[in-house]
Amino acid sequence: MNHDRILILDFGSQVTQLIARRIREAHVYCEVHSCDVSDGFIKEFKPSGIVLSGSHMSAYEESTDRAPKAVFEIGVPVLGICYGMQTMAEQLGGKVESGAQREFGYAEVREHGHTKLLKNISDFTDKDGKSYLKVWMSHGDKVTEMPPGFKLMCSTPTCPIAGMADEERGFYAVQFHPEVTHTEKGREILETFVLKICKATPDWVMGNFAQEAVEKIRHQVGKDEVILGLSGGVDSSVTAALIHRAIGDQLSCVFVDNGLLRLHEREQVAQTFRDNMGMKLIVVDASDRFMDALSGVTDPEAKRKIIGRLFVEVFQEEAEKLQNAKWLAQGTIYPDVIESNGAKTKKAQTIKSHHNVGGLPDTLHLKLLEPLRELFKDEVRELGIALGLPAEMVYRHPFPGPGLGVRILGAIKREYADLLREADAIFIEELRNAGWYDKVSQAFVVFLPVKSVGVMGDGRTYDWVVSLRAVQTSDFMTAKWAHLPYDLLGKVSNRIINEVKGINRVVYDVSGKPPATIEWE
Repeated sequence: MNHDRILILDFGSQVTQLIARRIREAHVYCEVHSCDVSDGFIKEFKPSGIVLSGSHMSAYEESTDRAPKAVFEIGVPVLGICYGMQTMAEQLGGKVESGAQREFGYAEVREHGHTKLLKNISDFTDKDGKSYLKVWMSHGDKVTEMPPGFKLMCSTPTCPIAGMADEERGFYAVQFHPEVTHTEKGREILETFVLKICKATPDWVMGNFAQEAVEKIRHQVGKDEVILGLSGGVDSSVTAALIHRAIGDQLSCVFVDNGLLRLHEREQVAQTFRDNMGMKLIVVDASDRFMDALSGVTDPEAKRKIIGRLFVEVFQEEAEKLQNAKWLAQGTIYPDVIESNGAKTKKAQTIKSHHNVGGLPDTLHLKLLEPLRELFKDEVRELGIALGLPAEMVYRHPFPGPGLGVRILGAIKREYADLLREADAIFIEELRNAGWYDKVSQAFVVFLPVKSVGVMGDGRTYDWVVSLRAVQTSDFMTAKWAHLPYDLLGKVSNRIINEVKGINRVVYDVSGKPPATIEWE
């Protein structure tokens, strides 16, 4: 690619990918790589600038990871964040110590030194005219002595060196996290670094990417045929549209109905891709096979593994019928790659495994085509619109890979899936009618393996309970429960209880992330 590039070195922070997202939002291309890459790799990458991420480690311990020497020797600007600041200090002659008082959460940082990084960026000034930033801290250690050539850039009462800079060499470091939304001017700080200090050209836009990707796919595939597992989700749908634009009928899509889809999903996929876009689409009804395999299984990870394994088996059977297919296309996106690489290097704790990365059977004997593996979800959505996909599909709320299998708590039965499908469709319909669908980031219904007593008319009922879940988030790393109007919740509850026979109680989940996760399983 002929784009300016920022290199992000990951020391194991759980929010490293947010750094990449913020830089991409400035329309500058960047990649995340492990902090232990070689000096040769860094030189060959030819970055316009380098960012050092946070970590759970302590920079003063001998066993701790360090930034490669080339980071400070190739003559490009460097930004250290949290641990990145600490290792920069240690490696360049400063000193880091364990802090007597830790800082976690909101903090107000006073600016010093009028550096390029923070020029004209502040949240408020006090009565003496001193400028401050509202930031998010997460550290126990701190820099106690700056390296030679550095000057103070910002401070807090408990962290006298909360930021430092050597502007002659273009080295900047902050103890707070500009990548998280809690740092109110964080996006401006990162944009200043990549656009004004690194002088990277902001030419990473999806319209350009589409044409680049089409040309790359044509070059890669040639006259071969490609097979794609189409789920109806955003990632696989955009992958299908992009590859179809590149090679047309050389692409065959396989849609597997596992019995755990949303209401009318199968019909909608067929209409969009086969009828409207003219794609070759194979629809396989494997619902009985999935339900039989899942019978009596209650553990969520076991359910995920069974669903993933069966999908591969069914897909493989269909692939074998397409003897001219030489490529397998997948909707792998960049967060999948980052998190899976983090699991391999053990730099960060693995939160969840991803079915798209490294889960292919050797017996498929197909080459892998992943045209979206450089993109974040918001970039995938932009690309989908650029490719002409309907907005209601592109901006659909996320749906888990195992489908309703992880929204039915405990054992899975067909009757539970049918009840949940109907209840979920009502919730989504009413959110759309009330103008709330696009105000929440994800909304769905969870089936609870609990029965409760109810009364309908003059009769007693003993039926199932479902929970509504709606959250608002910008990055899915943290989330707040959506404060939906009571009238809307009441209408959804009444409709579900009256229209879905077998449910007599509806509750609303008011848990944030953390401590809860967005999905229940």
